[in-house]
Amino acid sequence: MVRRPVAWVVAVVLLAEALGVAALNWFMGVVVDRQDMSLAGLDPDNMSMTAKIGAVVFGLYFALCALVALLVAIRNRAPAGLGRILLISVAVVHGLLGAVAWGLIGWTAFLSMVVVLALVVLLLMTYDRTEGAGAGADADGGVDGSGPAAGDPEPEPEPEPRKDTPAAGPITPPAPTTP
Repeated sequence: MVRRPVAWVVAVVLLAEALGVAALNWFMGVVVDRQDMSLAGLDPDNMSMTAKIGAVVFGLYFALCALVALLVAIRNRAPAGLGRILLISVAVVHGLLGAVAWGLIGWTAFLSMVVVLALVVLLLMTYDRTEGAGAGADADGGVDGSGPAAGDPEPEPEPEPRKDTPAAGPITPPAPTTP
């Protein structure tokens, strides 16, 4: 199966991005702080502080998304609730970053953002919600592939069609709506 390895790769990539984004923003804050220059009259201390706050916030955001992907890999179950929302939001963020990267940096940065976007979307799409009784059930119906789980109810047989009723169908053709 592809699910677990993709979840592991997404977790590692998002954790690396968390560290990279946090370090880059922190470095930018230090550079702005040491230059003592203002940009359009803005206080350099405020710019430095907001860059460092952004480093912490975005680093924690990507680390939390990496944690969700790690839990998906460990549990082998689809992300649900807040975890699914976080993974969808990080996919949207990578789509937007890819669009910006194409215009400002170049096609290599765009390609890396699209690869991460594709990995996150693949992680979200490989776990089918209609598969089995549980969200993490295998094709056999069991959670670990050993058959139906202990508490799962037996599937009810489909009712047979009645033979004394005529087949349903239009009696008269539909009237045209335009002349």
